[in-house]
Amino acid sequence: MTAHTQIDALIVGAGPAGLMAAEVISAAGFSVLVAEAKPSPARKFLMAGKSGLNLTKNEPLVPFFAAYDPIPGTLRDALTAFGPDQVITWAEGLGQEMFTGSSGRVFPKAMKASPLLRAWLSRLTAQGVELRRNWRMTALGDEVRFDTPEGSAKVSAKTVVLALGGASWARLGSNGAWADLVSPYVALAPFMASNVGLLRDWSPHMTRHFGAPIKGVCLRSGAYSTRGECVISARGFEGGGIYAITRGLRTGAPLMIDLLPDWPAERVKQTLIQRKPKETLTTFLKRAFRLPPEKIALMMECAGSKPTDLQTALKHLEITDIRLRPVDEAISTAGGVRFDSLTENLAASSRPDLFFAGEMLDWDAPTGGYLLTACLATGRLAGLGVIKALS
Repeated sequence: MTAHTQIDALIVGAGPAGLMAAEVISAAGFSVLVAEAKPSPARKFLMAGKSGLNLTKNEPLVPFFAAYDPIPGTLRDALTAFGPDQVITWAEGLGQEMFTGSSGRVFPKAMKASPLLRAWLSRLTAQGVELRRNWRMTALGDEVRFDTPEGSAKVSAKTVVLALGGASWARLGSNGAWADLVSPYVALAPFMASNVGLLRDWSPHMTRHFGAPIKGVCLRSGAYSTRGECVISARGFEGGGIYAITRGLRTGAPLMIDLLPDWPAERVKQTLIQRKPKETLTTFLKRAFRLPPEKIALMMECAGSKPTDLQTALKHLEITDIRLRPVDEAISTAGGVRFDSLTENLAASSRPDLFFAGEMLDWDAPTGGYLLTACLATGRLAGLGVIKALS
């Protein structure tokens, strides 16, 4: 077994949270070793950037915090100190020109994650951070043990930061397998799928609409609602509109869609009585409400070809027979290390040298820049906690 001399900080997990903790700690002059189970760091981060790296959301803190509702107090503090403005400044400091889209979402001008990650890793190397790849943690105690390409290794560190991800996207390293290792030190909430699509069996007439976006609708489930869109797929639904209300769907609340969110109920009622004799329902909906084929098909699929209450079908369409896709198909997970078992610096209350950061903490938020911002903010907070413990 290979033994490593004691270092100031061992960070397990080289995703955004772990790398941010490494940056903060090494910048303060402490020795840092980062251990990553995969052959390369930040794999989920790179995957997220393939379609455009949405790093944060440029909006005031009050609506920003609302995306995490109910937001844990420690997470609120972390985001207050390192929120959208600070994330943008940080990325620009890595040489990445940023821009804000019409929705408020913030992206690097290059769109991809790889240029930012290369610049980030270069900064960490310059600050003396050591990165070990293909190191999988196998034991967590006074020493931390790993399986490595060279065999077993053990590391003795004054402080340890765990940034191991949630329980989604196992192929990229986030599988929640760390739960048994950390359970002696902290309380855990069960993992649940978040930002995940829905499964639904469609009748044959929906086939031609697979891939069609349902735009300009209001989606609601329980206490959660969003104005956006979703996509009809062969397996059900997916897209940002569905992801934003996952928390309601998880509780069993129904999925409701307002197909005409810009139409007040009274206007819909008055328009309905103007239907011409012998005019087919499809023709009427196209003419009077300008509904596209995919919206009409969805309404008829869920309310019937001859709805008894057309106004309700248009304004409060209930999507029946749905179920969440499996956790491993989710973009993120809720559940994990509970904040009530941690200090304000994200250290375990029972072990002040052991810190936690990122998605392995029990918080939840939709896509749109909220996930990455919280990972960066908690990584920074854990790093500051390490500095305080070492000082």
